[in-house]
Formats: sequence, C-alpha cells, structure tokens
Amino acid sequence: MSYPVLQSRTNEKIKEYCKLTSSAKYRRARAQFTLEGLRLCADAAQSGCKIVTLFLTADAVEKGGERLEILLKNAQKIFAVTEEVAAKLSDTVSPQGVFAVLEMLPETMFFARKGGKYVVLDSVQNPQNLGAIARTAEAFGVSGLLVGGGCDRYNPKALRASMGSLLRLPVFETENLAAAVQEIGKIVPTFATVPDSTAESICTQDFSGGAAAVIGNEGNGISEAVLSAVQKRVTIPMRGNAESLNAAAAATVTIWEMMK
Repeated sequence: MSYPVLQSRTNEKIKEYCKLTSSAKYRRARAQFTLEGLRLCADAAQSGCKIVTLFLTADAVEKGGERLEILLKNAQKIFAVTEEVAAKLSDTVSPQGVFAVLEMLPETMFFARKGGKYVVLDSVQNPQNLGAIARTAEAFGVSGLLVGGGCDRYNPKALRASMGSLLRLPVFETENLAAAVQEIGKIVPTFATVPDSTAESICTQDFSGGAAAVIGNEGNGISEAVLSAVQKRVTIPMRGNAESLNAAAAATVTIWEMMK
C-alpha cells in the first residue's frame, strides 16, 4: 500500500509535529502529543491513545511486522517521509522511522482509596527522572502517580524513559499539590522523603495500610507548602558521603519500601 509522500522538512505537517514535540504549552492547547519509535507508538495505541497522524519511512514499513499493523489499523492519517524528513522529526540518536501524533488521554480526577499506595511528585523537572519513576511505579504495582508541577507527562523524553508506563499507569496532575496532599492524608498516611538525619528511617515505617510518598524537586527538594501538608517526614539511610539521592533513585527505594 502506498501513502502520500512528504519530502520537505518545511511541510506544515512536519512543522506541526516538531512544535508538538518541543512545546508543552502547545501540546496542552492542541490536546495532542508526539511519540517516536515502533514499540512506543504501538504500545500507546494499545493503551487507548488515538493516533491522529502517522509518519513512516520506507525502511520502517518494510521492517515493521505485527506492531506496524497495529499502527496502520489505528492511524487516522498516514504519510510516508523521506530519510531527510525523518531526521528532522527525530528526537533520538538512532531513529526507527516511525513517528506519531496522538490525542492525549482523557483527564481524570484523583481520588485516593483506602489501602492505596501512591507516589507524589513535587515539581520533578527532569523528563528522564519522571519517566524512570513512572516505569518503576508501574513495575511494582503502585496505585497511581500524582504530579504537581515540573515536567510535562507528555514530554517525549519522559515517555521514552517510561517505556510507555506514563500512558498505562494512572497518572494525575494537580495545580495545588499541597491541598491535594492534605486531602490524600484523610484516606492514607502521607510521607515526605527528605535528606534529613533527624527524620525517621523509611525502613522502619508501616506501609501496610496504604501510603502516599512525596518525592521532591531535583535541586530544591519538597516545597515548604507540601512539607507542611504531609503527616510525617522520612529519610533514606545512607552510609556514604553523598548528601542526597537522585530523584529517580530516591523514588525507587521509596517504592520498594512501600510495596515490599
């Protein structure tokens, strides 16, 4: 089957894709996002995301297999692109020649449930950190991820680092994280992870009845407003000389303690 071929890097559809890739504000305005790579795009389609536009190189069509069939069945519009255009679209070192514009998932309200275990992110900025945290949270069965500020969940680097977890795991966003944490505290205990030797060790906490653990910003930690909203401060014991852990590493330890 043949598709219309886009050969210009300045084509309006190509410019639209690139703007969606680079601008969180534009993604929100359009309620669309971009993904690159055969597996990620196919996983997104299977997670319920509608594919608005699909761009494929000839090589990708030839090698696509079953995952490509999933994309072809779900895409509203399909275009072939040259390798030069693919290089313009690509945000990776080794492009696979598969690019998609997708509709964002419907937004849902966050409601904590008794016994639920949640990870709360306070202005985590790094997309790799956001993606890694989501991937770990999904792997260990966390009930949901609540995001307040920081990196956009539809950031292409975050989605890639999460290996699709940001599209499968329940992810909720809030503009007032402190208020949300206070509400969660009425349902399950809330914890702030801090690099403070006076805080209680996370290893001694009882998470069996549910919990919500807050991970802070990479540079500034947890904001004072959110710290004031949590019920308890906990710390991850460390034996070395490092003052703190990377946000994704701290989240991994926290998730392990909550879920074990």
